[in-house]
Amino acid sequence: MAASARINYSIHNSISLLNPFCASNCKAIIFKNVLNFRQNLFFSNASSTRRAAMFCTCSIGSENSNKADSTEPFVVTTPLYYVNAPPHMGSAYTTIAADAIARYQRLLGKKVTFITGTDEHGEKIATAASALGSTPTEHCDVISQAYKALWKDLDIAYDRFIRTTDPKHEALVREFYSKVLAKGDIYHANYEGLYCINCEEYKDEKELLENNCCPMHLKPCVQRKEENYFFALSKYQKSLEDILAQNPDFVQPSFRLNEVQNWVRSGLRDFSISRASVDWGIPVPNDSKQTIYVWFDALLGYISALLGEMEQPNLQRAVSSGWPASLHLIGKDILRFHAVYWPAMLLSAGLKIPKTVFGHGFLTKDGMKMGKSLGNTIQPNELVHNFGSDAVRYFFLREVEFGSDGDYSEERFINIVNAHLANTIGNLLNRTLGLLRKNCQSTLVVDSTIAAEGSALKDAVEKLVEKAQINYEKFSLSSACEAVQEIGNAGNLYMDERAPWSLFKRGDADAETAAKDLVIILEVVRIIAIALSPITPSLSWRIYQQLGYSKDQFDAITWSETKWGGLKGGQVMAQPKPIFARIENKKAMEDEAETTKKVVKNIERLPQAQGVAEA
Repeated sequence: MAASARINYSIHNSISLLNPFCASNCKAIIFKNVLNFRQNLFFSNASSTRRAAMFCTCSIGSENSNKADSTEPFVVTTPLYYVNAPPHMGSAYTTIAADAIARYQRLLGKKVTFITGTDEHGEKIATAASALGSTPTEHCDVISQAYKALWKDLDIAYDRFIRTTDPKHEALVREFYSKVLAKGDIYHANYEGLYCINCEEYKDEKELLENNCCPMHLKPCVQRKEENYFFALSKYQKSLEDILAQNPDFVQPSFRLNEVQNWVRSGLRDFSISRASVDWGIPVPNDSKQTIYVWFDALLGYISALLGEMEQPNLQRAVSSGWPASLHLIGKDILRFHAVYWPAMLLSAGLKIPKTVFGHGFLTKDGMKMGKSLGNTIQPNELVHNFGSDAVRYFFLREVEFGSDGDYSEERFINIVNAHLANTIGNLLNRTLGLLRKNCQSTLVVDSTIAAEGSALKDAVEKLVEKAQINYEKFSLSSACEAVQEIGNAGNLYMDERAPWSLFKRGDADAETAAKDLVIILEVVRIIAIALSPITPSLSWRIYQQLGYSKDQFDAITWSETKWGGLKGGQVMAQPKPIFARIENKKAMEDEAETTKKVVKNIERLPQAQGVAEA
């Protein structure tokens, strides 16, 4: 099972002196450079630090090549997830994508702040807690912890986890509210309308379905009338129109930008930012009888998360720590809040708007929209438990074109993961290391740069690395995965065409050529490990481990090290072990077992005499 593929294999990094009477397949000349390398390593007067550095194949120029980017901040956020229920696959999908983007930006040397967290106020939270016989605080603690646990299982490397019940966040919300109030953009008025409890939003009748049902939750909205405080959204109509027209990258993908522009052109209406009937929330600073509307509260989490753990809550201090955000990553259902309400609120407070809001699509299962009532939801905890984090991360980022809706089926999940991770990448590494162990004592005979002189594969790989990078930059994660997969396909094709196992049998110059071919293929796999590390960090580490690197070396890699030439002659590889175990298709196994039972029953029904005669 996939769990077995996640075992950390210990790597033996020391080198024992080569046996001059090694296998006959190895030509003596093949090991000449290796022996010279060993003499230089063990008998030079260089310091032990220098000797250790000879095994570090990280590009020396990588630090300088990323220097220009190293001080450039990159702040990426997921939504703050509503804690009325445990995390679902939709939440996991957004967070996996944000994590992949954050990891890629770290490879560029940027100072990344990856923010996620939980939205814990509002009517739905109080109702959910009451239904479970719990207090809102206890309920929020349990669900928030469930998110943290799932993120750990999915290898989510976030930098800040903000909870909107954090006292520092509440202090910042009150300060922000007072700032907008002082601007003259908050006023008191009566409101009556149709309210969707699940959206926590008043709806226009024209956007509702039959019987005043919310188009998102398919439940009737309720008629409500209360005195609230309103934000003067209409005041920012022209400002938002100009922002959307002058900044085409503000909302992505482009078809989401068109949606937002249509909303704004249709005319903006002021919206209520307080609730008189909701106790579970932050009290309005100038009216303790009302609480701040959950969205007006939660959106500020992107800024309050920038505060350090020991810092006093202060809006300007938080802003100076990384605002504006480089990328808000959200589901398309909350696009209006992030691309219309939020920028207007920020303009009112005199703050910069985020650089990009990216609205991705929904997940479906077996072609149908997921829903608890249909019993077809995907439980991310079960997926990770059954298949491992690498498989889950890879499938959803590879198979769902980022920005569009995407479908999950277990059969396709298993087929894709097995074909790409177990076969194309895992098997390529395993059989190459097997040949290296059998013929070259698991030791590289030359540098990968020397081995690839005159090789067309090197040029092809470099072009595919560039293709992957372009797609990472555009947040086209599926296309980035596809480019890396093409590198794996090229490596497998090279292996099959060159047939190094046959060359080794011939000996002499052919054996020397075969040894160089193995170096070339392993260099291909090394590059794959780096280029795929934003998507499958655990798998990439296991590949690097098999190539003889330490965890510190893996953690220090940069994107510049996708450049050909990382592997050095004399480097010792680990003993070959599978880095990703194939996933067995349970349904196929069950069908096969059922077929076997039927065959056995049919045999048992045969007349005894006929059975003897056939025997």
